[in-house]
Amino acid sequence: MTLSAFDFESLARVNSAVLSHLCRIRQTPEDFKVEEKLPFEPAGSGPHVMLQITKTDTNTDWLAKQLAQFAGVEEVAIGYAGLKDRHAVTTQWFSVNTEGVAEPDWSAFESDLIKINLITRHNKKLKRGALSGNSFKLNLEVLDGDRDSWESALSQIQKQGVPNYFGEQRFGYQMGNLHGVEQWFEQGRKPKSRNKKSLYLSAARSWLFNLVVSERVKAQNWNQFIPGDVMQLNGNHSCFQSENDDTELFERLKTFDIHPTGALAGQGELQSHDECKQLETAVLDAWQAWVQGLSRQGLKQERRALRLVPTEFNWQWHNSRLQLTFFLPSGCFATAVLRELAVVEDSSERIIQADRESV
Repeated sequence: MTLSAFDFESLARVNSAVLSHLCRIRQTPEDFKVEEKLPFEPAGSGPHVMLQITKTDTNTDWLAKQLAQFAGVEEVAIGYAGLKDRHAVTTQWFSVNTEGVAEPDWSAFESDLIKINLITRHNKKLKRGALSGNSFKLNLEVLDGDRDSWESALSQIQKQGVPNYFGEQRFGYQMGNLHGVEQWFEQGRKPKSRNKKSLYLSAARSWLFNLVVSERVKAQNWNQFIPGDVMQLNGNHSCFQSENDDTELFERLKTFDIHPTGALAGQGELQSHDECKQLETAVLDAWQAWVQGLSRQGLKQERRALRLVPTEFNWQWHNSRLQLTFFLPSGCFATAVLRELAVVEDSSERIIQADRESV
């Protein structure tokens, strides 16, 4: 793979049979529903109004700006935990610091596309990333593939999880964020805006991680211990090194109590050793300009689980339509689950393309 060929489809799949499965998603926003889960209960009092909002076909940033304007506060007074898909029905929390202003009638903010489900208060602004995860309810139109083969793929995901790839949306429209990284780290054309700089750094680390995951999938050890692996406890970011593939380690891997990890590139030496370090080094050596660029920007070496295990994973058939429900931890992508199920045609991409052509 060359620096100018950012082909997401080239990333290895565990189940090659899914290449014969074809489906379409997001023909309507209602086909892609997401509900975020907070890791805490709002305090019930404090200067920040907490709003749980269900939005349809609406951009999160745009909605945050509208909230600020409606409440008569600066945009910095608005908090939210994460960006959510525009072409979807998404339920998420926003905080609004109303200190010094009269609290508005929130019901007047509602519209056909915006519904306020809950109103409470909290003592802190809602910070980015303050999520335990997201629940998904997806409707897929199955276009091709034997039903038994689909069932086999669904059961495989349920039993062993999927590679924990960063989703394609992390890299921007037509992988534009990665081309921006290439111009920055390869050609010295630094992005002017702080926001683009942040997007490019995130995209660069995510792409390098995906390449490491892909190599582990090809080696068929993405969900197994190899010498020198760094393991991560399920449900948090605590990592530890293990020297031996002993019975206890095997059982903990089998029960999803721990997961192997891959490198998130940055300053310092890789935390892995032996065979694992050799694999990661072989992948990253071809991208040294990117590794050095990330290091110069002050990013530290970190680890991310190679394996993603959807919980509450269930499915129902409705003739040619398949409904999936599952929960994913914060920072994980539903598209990583879908790519181990089928080749996916996303109807929202046609809408995005039409919007761009109309500008």
